[in-house]
Amino acid sequence: MVETRIAPRVRVMKAAKIEYGGDKYVCTVRDISTTGAALDFPDLLRIPNEFTLILPEDGLKLPCHVVWRREYRVGVAFD
Repeated sequence: MVETRIAPRVRVMKAAKIEYGGDKYVCTVRDISTTGAALDFPDLLRIPNEFTLILPEDGLKLPCHVVWRREYRVGVAFD
């Protein structure tokens, strides 16, 4: 398979949250790069197309949008 991403992703297991509409939901960052990430969710949620990814350990709040979806996982690009 040919890698088509702009930036290489690094595998991680970081605790994170997404925030939208005043609500926050926990997730796990499975891989991350300078341009995006893959997020796992413990429950099936209706994830909006745009939200803020919060990485408390790194002190980051990253606005992003969904580029692909699977059952418990979404791929996002940072805005």
